[in-house]
Amino acid sequence: MQAVLADLKNQLHWVRGREIQTIFIGGGTPSLCSIEAMNALFTGLRTMLDFAKNIEITLEANPGASDGKKFSELYALGVNRLSIGVQSFDDRHLKNLGRIHSSHQAIKTVQQAQIAGFDNINIDLMFGFEEQRVDECLNDVKQAIALNPAHISFYQLTIEPNTLFAKCPPKLSQEENWEMQTQGHQLLEQAGFDQYEVSAFSQRPAKHNLNYWQFGDYLGIGAGAHGKITTDDKIMRTVQSKSPKDFIENNQSKTTTVEQVSFEFMLNALRLKAGFEPDLFMQRTGLTLKDIEVPLQKGFDLGLLSQKGNIKTTQKGFDFLNDCQALFL
Repeated sequence: MQAVLADLKNQLHWVRGREIQTIFIGGGTPSLCSIEAMNALFTGLRTMLDFAKNIEITLEANPGASDGKKFSELYALGVNRLSIGVQSFDDRHLKNLGRIHSSHQAIKTVQQAQIAGFDNINIDLMFGFEEQRVDECLNDVKQAIALNPAHISFYQLTIEPNTLFAKCPPKLSQEENWEMQTQGHQLLEQAGFDQYEVSAFSQRPAKHNLNYWQFGDYLGIGAGAHGKITTDDKIMRTVQSKSPKDFIENNQSKTTTVEQVSFEFMLNALRLKAGFEPDLFMQRTGLTLKDIEVPLQKGFDLGLLSQKGNIKTTQKGFDFLNDCQALFL
């Protein structure tokens, strides 16, 4: 924690005069940290940062990594939102994914967090596993809904390069994946979850996620962390070393200037169901709609985008989101 707080201290000049609206404590399983370490972290955060009155503080947790007592202690510290990496409620698929928790532990973890006082919980769910049937996927969605979280992230298994899954990708047809996605979306919407982003369904949208998707600024603190900062004359990305050893010993983030500003904005904003206000584009990029007139018009002509006040991705645009975003490259 000393290295993390030292990193924050080194980057404080980026946020002087700014009120902090959200904090996201992620990177795997921070819930495994001792309560003493978390207390030291929060003491440092409160000392160095100006917290907004209604600040959203999210902590990632994996099932089985915390118990009711730990959740109560985290809640008392000021954590007011949890993102729980359930992934599936099917033990067979959890084993194939290499997850060490069971479906029983996943359910128990959510319930323990709720008893501890958390009423703002996200459940992470994936679909598109090897040998997964549509009905199994929908059972996962139904179980997540039954736990009554405020937010459910529902997304297809992403295959990362140089991993076991990349060498042996799941053998599911596009039709099966499509059925899982569309029927899963229908179940969530029927249960009162609003799809405010491609893979995010909520009764209470995540403020941290919205800031990210609306091309807002954020500090990236700790090993492997990324940040985005806007100054008077440029937009910059910061990145820390992924190696914990190198991070602790050197504690120097690298900074690069964002060159394709309009593309980066669209890469995020086009994921939002509500789209974005033209003024927000100008505010966050320093550009005008005239600067993206050609790709914008092409998006309208192809039926990928629409505009009635906000510029929005159409259903066709969501179905071909990569193509829609690529217009702005």
